[in-house]
Amino acid sequence: MKKRPWFVVLLLVLALFVAACAEEDDDGDAGGEPPAEQVDFKACQVTDTGGIDDKSFNQTAYAGLQQAEEELGVETAFLESQTPNDFEPNINALLEQECDLIVTVGFLLGDATAKAAEANPDVNFAIVDVDFFDAEKGEDITYENVKELTFKTDEAAFLAGYVAAGVSETGKLGTYGGINIPPVTIFMNGLEAGMNYYNEQKGGNVELLGWDAKKQDGLFTGDFENQDKGRNTTESLLDDGADIIMPVAGPVGLGSAAAVQDRGEGSLIWVDTDGCESASEFCDLFLTSVMKNMDVAVFTAIQEAVDESFAGGLYIGTLENEGVALAPFHEFESVVPAELATEVEELKAGIIAGEIEVAP
Repeated sequence: MKKRPWFVVLLLVLALFVAACAEEDDDGDAGGEPPAEQVDFKACQVTDTGGIDDKSFNQTAYAGLQQAEEELGVETAFLESQTPNDFEPNINALLEQECDLIVTVGFLLGDATAKAAEANPDVNFAIVDVDFFDAEKGEDITYENVKELTFKTDEAAFLAGYVAAGVSETGKLGTYGGINIPPVTIFMNGLEAGMNYYNEQKGGNVELLGWDAKKQDGLFTGDFENQDKGRNTTESLLDDGADIIMPVAGPVGLGSAAAVQDRGEGSLIWVDTDGCESASEFCDLFLTSVMKNMDVAVFTAIQEAVDESFAGGLYIGTLENEGVALAPFHEFESVVPAELATEVEELKAGIIAGEIEVAP
């Protein structure tokens, strides 16, 4: 039998290789999942005033929509609110776009969301950080078409307060908020409670600047946008001796990061998302982050709506169901003693078991 020249054999092998690659491209990337089939469903979001790319609150919720677009094949859209006056018009604009589910992000959107839900019972809504309640009657309010996504961020903030007290060199922690509302102050309550628990267990005297849980009052910038206010507030806390600061103010906290970076001293605790992922340029400043996994809750709400299993009512994210979490220490791994890190894990188990009270 006549042998084929070596270059002919090589060409045949290359042809087979190219054909195999083309077949893989048709089926999706090698080893990856093919894109989800498009479904007739539109999921939309109205942001709070921080913007969709705030590296914190709104951005984390929007990640849930992006995941639904990728994995479920839904169409997505969003509108950004520049002021509270935009909340109702933005919701109405998305209703006109025939969104099947509208996610409203933030406590301040409560009234506008309730009004829209009552007027549009065939549209589903999910709202972050609101548990509807009639204060006059003392009764809980449940809308059949509204999923209330709430989070016990004080549980994760408790862990952050404990570890921060354990590594502070000055014995002073600091915090401030954007606006004095429950979804903000719950972080600050948890931070103080964790610090207090450390003091009780270790005989310490670490103190917290910027917040008093008994008075439910402290430092606030008054908004979630002005980074200059975040910088100025952080500089004041540093001047007063705080060496670990937790801003609870969305993108205002980026002003804190800039202040700490410029000073070359101090560190931060980020909130809502893992700061080393959302604001990676400042990762070397973040001791840890108190994560509110809104993306998971939002994605689940969309999935339930697509599957027609959506039901209104209250969702509570906790350490137990991973709705909240403490982020890794990342570049501070060597700063946090192994014994302290172990204690944090034990505290987490104790909170989940109901053995440790996180109230300040």
